[in-house]
Amino acid sequence: MNLDRENMRKIKELILFTIIVLIALWNYGIIIDAVVFVFGIIFPFLLGGGIAFVLNVPMNFMEEKVFYNRWLKNKKIANRLARPVSLVLTLLIVIGVVALVMFVVIPELTRTILSLGITIRDFVPEAQRFLEELFTDNSEISAWLDSLNLNVDRIMESAVGFFQNGAGNILNSTMSAIGSIVSGVTTFVIAFVFACYVLLQKEKLRVQVQKVMYAFLSEKRVEWCLEVCSLTNRSFTNFLTGQCVEALILGMMFFVVMNIFSMPYSLLVSVLIAFTALIPIFGAFIGCFVGALLILMVDPLQAVGFIIMFLVLQQIEGNLIYPKVVGRSVGLPSIWVLAAVTIGGSLMGIVGMLIFIPIVSVVYNLFRASVYKHLRKKHRNIKNGQPEKEAARAAERKRAAGAQEETAADDIIAEDAEGHERKQNTDERQ
Repeated sequence: MNLDRENMRKIKELILFTIIVLIALWNYGIIIDAVVFVFGIIFPFLLGGGIAFVLNVPMNFMEEKVFYNRWLKNKKIANRLARPVSLVLTLLIVIGVVALVMFVVIPELTRTILSLGITIRDFVPEAQRFLEELFTDNSEISAWLDSLNLNVDRIMESAVGFFQNGAGNILNSTMSAIGSIVSGVTTFVIAFVFACYVLLQKEKLRVQVQKVMYAFLSEKRVEWCLEVCSLTNRSFTNFLTGQCVEALILGMMFFVVMNIFSMPYSLLVSVLIAFTALIPIFGAFIGCFVGALLILMVDPLQAVGFIIMFLVLQQIEGNLIYPKVVGRSVGLPSIWVLAAVTIGGSLMGIVGMLIFIPIVSVVYNLFRASVYKHLRKKHRNIKNGQPEKEAARAAERKRAAGAQEETAADDIIAEDAEGHERKQNTDERQ
């Protein structure tokens, strides 16, 4: 090995890197604490970036459809007011959705919880009578039901005692809870203000980031980074838009059908299913479970009907609406969608279910592009991985076989026509 100046520099860098890794592994506790501390400092800005990304989707729609249409596109005042007015309209829409949840869903949910004790008190005897009538021909089950002695008052007293003990524990930690609330509100305010600044000056920020990247990285690496960022933006935007539209359509379907069949809690259950449907695959089933439980307290037969209605609407939504609305917006096969939801839910809960599908979509598309690139370098067909010559021969054999079948069919038709003509000639002679 030639120990020139360049090689010596590389050896020194490798030794320094090894020492740093060993020190980090030896003091991993301090490293983890430092990472947690730094993450706590930058968390409001990360949250603000997430809020800005979500709000950017409807804000871009407002700018393109309202201010950059063919009537206002060339007007200076419209171009100057497009960004701030679009941001204000977006914030009003978000506040309106939150107000709808607060003033419509939460009061309904509160009344439901308050009346749940009375409903349970009336539901237990009715459930016993319903089961007795259902299994009246089975003496063993009827005897078991008769032996059940459910003391509703005792159950309610136990529940009240549990909540009283819990309330006592909560009162003991009131100060820490207030501190957490204040810290959370402060973090959200900082994140919200940061998100507004990002949305108002996103073009300027993009130019600054590109300048820094071109200054310290090679042009090839910068182009690759920009391509990955563009793909990530498209994947997240398409997924977010498709999921919101699909959840809105599903909630409206449930509201209409539940009102047609006069089912209770139609508004509450519809909004709940619309919100839980934002979680791919499993979300709507969570809403179905809660809705069926609420309806079960009122009428068990309607709860069964609700479950049947949910399965029917879910099939319609999954087979007709979801492919049309969301379609292949994220460019991810179904098996990988299921894997992304499962892994994301295991690692980060509901948030992981939401963000892992676009992340896995980006990784999948990048990996697929890399595979196609290497296949082209090796002169192989990207559809089946075969060499291009063999693939061309296989296609030629397939075309030849098709041509032979076509020729054989033409010969048969021609023979039939000749036979028919000979028969006609014979008949004419006779």
